[in-house]
Amino acid sequence: MAEVYKGSCLCSAITYELLVRPKAVSHCHCGQCRKAHGAMFASYGSVPREALRISSGATDISAYASSASVLREFCGRCGSTLFWSRSQGAFSDWVSVALATLDTPFEAAKHKHVHVGDEPLWYWRAPDITSDTPTPD
Repeated sequence: MAEVYKGSCLCSAITYELLVRPKAVSHCHCGQCRKAHGAMFASYGSVPREALRISSGATDISAYASSASVLREFCGRCGSTLFWSRSQGAFSDWVSVALATLDTPFEAAKHKHVHVGDEPLWYWRAPDITSDTPTPD
């Protein structure tokens, strides 16, 4: 039996299940993803749309069309970014899930950073990004 990946928003009003392992794991540095997450980049994994099951809180999901073909979905209570998808074109039958909202442990077999040329000037790239060493003042 395949593992089910469970996830939720910050306030747990919305819970969901992924019936397949997320694929196409990417860390997007584009301006829209940075603003949607309030972070340096957004980490997403994609699944076929039919593999996403909203377990609870479907009526709390709010949506924003960030472009003519992209819909971003988030919790209307706590604001957690949850999903984005295309309404047309390639991969319109897939949904990308904000990986930080997964409650089930998930390790990506491979991943990539995209739109890295859009990094803001304030970004400081640590020599060892896994270090707990404080950044310089």
